[in-house]
Formats: sequence, structure tokens, C-alpha cells
Amino acid sequence: MEKRKILVVDDESRMRKLVRDFLVKQDFDVVEAEDGEDALNKFYEQKDISLVILDVMMPKINGWDVCREIREASKVPVIMLTAKGEESDELQGFNIGADEYISKPFSPKILVARVEAILRRAGNNEEEIMEVGGIAVDKLGHQVRIDGKELELSFKEFELLTYFIENKGIALSREKILNHVWNYDYFGDARTIDTHVKKLRSKMGKKGEYIKTIWGMGYKFEVES
Repeated sequence: MEKRKILVVDDESRMRKLVRDFLVKQDFDVVEAEDGEDALNKFYEQKDISLVILDVMMPKINGWDVCREIREASKVPVIMLTAKGEESDELQGFNIGADEYISKPFSPKILVARVEAILRRAGNNEEEIMEVGGIAVDKLGHQVRIDGKELELSFKEFELLTYFIENKGIALSREKILNHVWNYDYFGDARTIDTHVKKLRSKMGKKGEYIKTIWGMGYKFEVES
């Protein structure tokens, strides 16, 4: 089984080494970043990060802003680390999408236990088949069925539809869609998305109406009840 990859972000090399050593002992693969900018670069480069351990107080880009940007692009679990123990800081962490909040100093063994618990939870919540409004998406089999009939989609059309369904009811900017479906380093423009959405809608027939255009922004997948 492939090792799960953890991104550890802290401007203190001693702290990174401490956390890394305990994670490696539990058979995790560890990627280190020394500041917020480095963290985002590594996160987008790697593309297969299972969880992020993120310090709050860092140079260049702080942990709050790193967490916000990661959460815009991904549902990957985030554990925030901080020397602060204020309740308001903890609430801020949860409000921007952090999954756990651990105050320094902490026990590395407890941190590893939290990591394992979160990944178990995430694994149990990973839906292999998503169904909504008569559309069934089999993520593992890379198949889509509409009212039981298989739909022939290109790889990007499949990724686009999956992303829409995973974020149903949420308005998605073209930039966010480009970053997620075409990857962060793709130098395209909005016409790429519009072309794919047009083809996808056409193939989906009546169900294509679920993909709403948000003028001047992007798209939203919405199923009428």
C-alpha cells in the first residue's frame, strides 16, 4: 500500500524534524515547508498530499491565509499548530476550514494519533459513488450514468463534473475551477472552461441544466428539488 503523504509546515526546523520523525516512524511520507509561501508551492507541486500540519505564525504568508487558500482548492484535512491558546484563535481556525487545532507545546504522540484519526475519518467519508439528481458518478471506475445510462465523457469532462457535484450548491469561480481541474500551474483562460462546460452540458442533455452560469464569475451545480 502506498504511503500517505503529510505536508508539515513550520518555520522552526527543530519542530519540523520532531514532527517528521514521529510521522516517519508510523510509516507516513513527509514533505516539509519552512514558510507559508513554500507550503503553498509544495502543496500544489505534490498534488497527492493526504493531510497538512500547519503552523500559524510564519513568515511570508501566515498559517491562516495558507489554510484559506488550501481550503479553496481542496478538502484535504488541515491541522493548525499554534503557540497561542486563545479561544478566539481556535474559532478562527475552524471558521476558515481547519479540521483540528493543537496548541504548542504538544505531545508528538498525540499529534500522530490525531493525524491517524482524521485520515481514518476522511477515508470512511470518501464516497466511491456519488449520486445526485439521477446522475451517478463512480470515481474509482471513472464512469458516469444518467438515469442508468452510461455517459461517454473525456477525462477532463469527468473531472469537471465530479468537481461540480462535490461542490454542489457552491458558486465556483473560473479561476478556482482552472486551479482544481486543470491544476494550479495551467496557463489557460476562461474560454477553456466555458468550452468544456458547453460540451458537458450537451452530453448531459436535460441534466445539463443543473450546471448554472453565474455571470461574471463562473458556475454552480444545483439540482432543483
